[in-house]
Amino acid sequence: MRIAIPSIDNKGLESFVSEHFGRAPFYTFIDIKGKRITDVSVSRSPYLEHSPGDVPSFLRGNSVDIVIAMGMGWRAKEWFSRLGIKVLTGASGRIKEVVERFIAGELESLPYEPKERFHGQGRRHGCRRPSF
Repeated sequence: MRIAIPSIDNKGLESFVSEHFGRAPFYTFIDIKGKRITDVSVSRSPYLEHSPGDVPSFLRGNSVDIVIAMGMGWRAKEWFSRLGIKVLTGASGRIKEVVERFIAGELESLPYEPKERFHGQGRRHGCRRPSF
């Protein structure tokens, strides 16, 4: 199984998860067999400026099975779903620790909740009103 994690630099397992999936400068690829890391490699992102589907296609081209990220928009999640790539969100911290939690089965995907932006008398800007 191959995991991709957006990262802030090219330090492999010692790097930290990038907060912005689509604008991550690097992607760390981790190959896992059973409960063991068998290989780690880092690739500079070719898509700091990208169109929908560019990053998912890039990761699919690198044989990725699972993407672990801090947050991800619904459009990217749809692309990954169409490509057969599983997505886990809510991850932060050092990549080594994130992968160890994943291997141990302790990493749960958290839903991505974009911040609501309201203007004045309940007017919205590109968002749905939250329901309580």
